[in-house]
Amino acid sequence: MVIQSSILVLRKTEITDLSFVLDTETDLDNRTFIGQWTVEQHQESLTNEDIIHLIIENKQGEQVGYVILTGLLDSNKAVCVKRITNKIKGRGYGKETMKLIIKWIFENTDTHRVWLDVKDFNQRAKHVYESVGFIYEGTLRDSYFNGKKFESLVVLSLLRHEYLGST
Repeated sequence: MVIQSSILVLRKTEITDLSFVLDTETDLDNRTFIGQWTVEQHQESLTNEDIIHLIIENKQGEQVGYVILTGLLDSNKAVCVKRITNKIKGRGYGKETMKLIIKWIFENTDTHRVWLDVKDFNQRAKHVYESVGFIYEGTLRDSYFNGKKFESLVVLSLLRHEYLGST
């Protein structure tokens, strides 16, 4: 599976990519904003039919991030963008990745709803998600315990008819 645009290539994550994934996930610029998985959890996700784990590369072949989608087998036809994380920031890779993911989901599956949650203080990510059509649904107050304190998560989604109406 390969999804691409003029600036990015998204491809299935391989075992050999997991050191990059873990390094990106635990990077000081990222770990405050995203959940953490063990190497075993990432390994298991590579063979789970309900999950797509993708590496994001720029056209020069440089790994710039990764994406995890869950819920591919969900009977409610709702796919979750579980994680999107970029090692290289400020070049539009996050927004371009979201556009590619949304297009692929709605054009290659019968998904009705794509959704995600984001920490309420992550303004940069919320802006990206809203700029590609995601709509605010609500806030899950103090729903995530980061090991030290509770944090609130904002839920956003995009429905198939909203995507089709924007294309």
